[in-house]
Amino acid sequence: MEYAPGSVETVVTGMIDPSFWKGKSVFITGNTGFKGSWISMWLHSLGANVTGYSLQPHTNPSLFELCRLYQLVPTHYADIRDKKTLTEALRKADPDIVIHMAAQPIVRESYQHPLDTYEINVMGTVNLLEAVREMAASNGRIQVFLNVTSDKCYENNEWPWGYRENDRLGGHDPYSNSKACSELVTSAYRNSFFHSGSDLKVAVATARAGNVIGGGDWSKDRLVPDCINALHHNRSIVIRNPHALRPWQHVLEPVSGYILLAQQLYLHGSAYAQAWNFGPYEQDVKSVQWIVNSLCRKWGQSASFDIQPGDHPHEAQLLKLDCSKAIAELGWKPKWHLDTALDKVVEWARAYEEQRDLLTFTLSQIDEYIHTS
Repeated sequence: MEYAPGSVETVVTGMIDPSFWKGKSVFITGNTGFKGSWISMWLHSLGANVTGYSLQPHTNPSLFELCRLYQLVPTHYADIRDKKTLTEALRKADPDIVIHMAAQPIVRESYQHPLDTYEINVMGTVNLLEAVREMAASNGRIQVFLNVTSDKCYENNEWPWGYRENDRLGGHDPYSNSKACSELVTSAYRNSFFHSGSDLKVAVATARAGNVIGGGDWSKDRLVPDCINALHHNRSIVIRNPHALRPWQHVLEPVSGYILLAQQLYLHGSAYAQAWNFGPYEQDVKSVQWIVNSLCRKWGQSASFDIQPGDHPHEAQLLKLDCSKAIAELGWKPKWHLDTALDKVVEWARAYEEQRDLLTFTLSQIDEYIHTS
């Protein structure tokens, strides 16, 4: 991929350093969710002291409960919109690093509940940044704030090329638009309160990832969870938008990027205090129908799918990310191509069916990912 160099002058190794993370205090919002559970497990395995702030898991079953993460990650069960409780929880944890993942993450849900979507995704970000600002001003030890947003924050022109971090933000639907707003809020706080000349020494960045897949996702209105749920129950898979192209990637791809970025923000500060894309290689941008065909083939047992006709709320047909900045400046790169990622999804789903110890199994997938060259 062609890349125009930015403010970071040297290419780093791209290695997550276990010795760095051992003993680090990390505060994660949305830790009971799908990505929140995966990153909590990884950081805990590295020796970090992880504290969570989240609602109770919104699905049943949930990865958080199946892996017994409530035993590993002390969690404040509260709403991101409750600033007083959020501030108290952050102050009690007194973390080194804050990773913001709490969100209303579903496009179709945002059409049904736009007010909640904006309150959670925009004002939730404001509440947390205010709490971080207050902590930094009172000599708290926070060094890093990382806001995990979405690839859907870009104004989507259905371009055949990937969006770069300096492309225009936008969003057609309330979810996508709220994530663009969250990006703008974060940028405003960085420029106003956490800039390089400020007394508040917090490195602030955002991370934008594509469509993530992986074991333990039961979210509604998401393609792969809907597929796996249908396959578990021997039902035909129903798809509504077969030709839509998405940057599919295993959840460990962006999670590795978040961990590496947070590490570099802590070590090098403002040099990495920017927006970052974490997506797959070009060849892993595939259609919905390609994904479903692949899953059915890997699952076997007469798995099948049907295309559902009718009108549906607007969703983008084509969306790609250009991740050359993360590759050049962070030393990050995708490891598992899409076919491998789908294998891992099916392996996890089989482990669930077989009632295996899912914490052990999930950690084994993390370890396998770490040792993939």
